[in-house]
Amino acid sequence: MDDEQNLTAWVVYESFFGNTESIAGAIASGLRLEHVAATALDVADAGVGETDGCDLLVVGGPTHAFALSRPSTRDDAMARGGDDRYAGGGLREWLSALPVQDGTRLAAVFDTRVRMVRHLPASAARSAAHLMRQHRFTLIARPTGFLVHDVEGPLDQREMERAVAWGRSLAREAQERIAAGREPA
Repeated sequence: MDDEQNLTAWVVYESFFGNTESIAGAIASGLRLEHVAATALDVADAGVGETDGCDLLVVGGPTHAFALSRPSTRDDAMARGGDDRYAGGGLREWLSALPVQDGTRLAAVFDTRVRMVRHLPASAARSAAHLMRQHRFTLIARPTGFLVHDVEGPLDQREMERAVAWGRSLAREAQERIAAGREPA
């Protein structure tokens, strides 16, 4: 389908130790394997208004205290040697600043989480999903978590492969929805 090659996706992430960034890159690779023009972009470099031009917005961050990072949890991550680019704000603030628009836009959310607490009652992905719905995004997949051995990493074995596969499934779902006319392109 020619329209498939015209779809664009942003994979916006927050990553203190590089694990979430690696997963975001793998998701973008999976999207590209299904002919979606995908760009992985650090939330520190992402402009809020620029999301209007993409067909699919995928967002992800590390799980901090069962949710998206907050100033206190970012301070803790930076004290452990994490990236200090998020001192002024992270994915939570970026998502909150997204404009609410009429109609629906397609989205998916993911997080990274420490292996020993893989089954969380709440997570960064669930927090992000809530904010996305408030901004009238339609989630095309369940919030998904990717495992790391410890806060600083490394990623669990095979998580990169799983992220590529998830990206491919997101691409196919977005293509089907747009082709069926259920969502605006």
